[in-house]
Amino acid sequence: MHENQTFPPAEATMRVPRPMMPPAPAGATLRLPHPFPPPYAGSRPVRPRLLWVFLSWALFVVLLVAGVGGFAGGLFSTLGDAAPATIFSGGQSVSVALDPADRPAIYAAVDQPTDVRCQLGDGTDPRVRLTRPAVSQTFTLNGTTWELLFEAGVPEAGTYPLACEGDGVRFGVGRQLAGAAGLLVGGAVALLALPTVGFLAALIVTIVVLARRSAARRRRA
Repeated sequence: MHENQTFPPAEATMRVPRPMMPPAPAGATLRLPHPFPPPYAGSRPVRPRLLWVFLSWALFVVLLVAGVGGFAGGLFSTLGDAAPATIFSGGQSVSVALDPADRPAIYAAVDQPTDVRCQLGDGTDPRVRLTRPAVSQTFTLNGTTWELLFEAGVPEAGTYPLACEGDGVRFGVGRQLAGAAGLLVGGAVALLALPTVGFLAALIVTIVVLARRSAARRRRA
């Protein structure tokens, strides 16, 4: 009869043999597999972006529109300043405020040739006079064509009597176009300067951006 014997637990260790790798041929370099795959590196966008080119040409269009608008605004402002502020019919007498700094003038609106005559002042001061213009000036505003008749010469700012005669003629007191040409000159400068600056800026930005993008592509190649 055998007695039951209890053995203390024992630690079991088993060594698994490593797989044998085939011997590398002579002169060959053994490369172990990379433990992790190399990270994926996406291609970066080429700098600078073409957006700068589009923005520069958009700025040129804005400046072109602003230049045209400035010239048109100066033209209408010039005509508006020269347009007669006081209008009366032939055979009437009016009192008008004249300032020599404004270069006042007498205009007439007539549909057909006719004789006209005007008198400025009461005839006591020879410095108050009307003279024929050296250059013909005609402009149309709000459907009315005004022709310059006389340039009004006064010694100082003040109110002067004016009487004109002419059958079917409307007379007006305004300013000479030459006296209101400052706004027109400013509009012409805006028309030329703004688009020119915008075009040069857009051209320079385009050349720089394209050159740098080409250099960036060559460095990546």
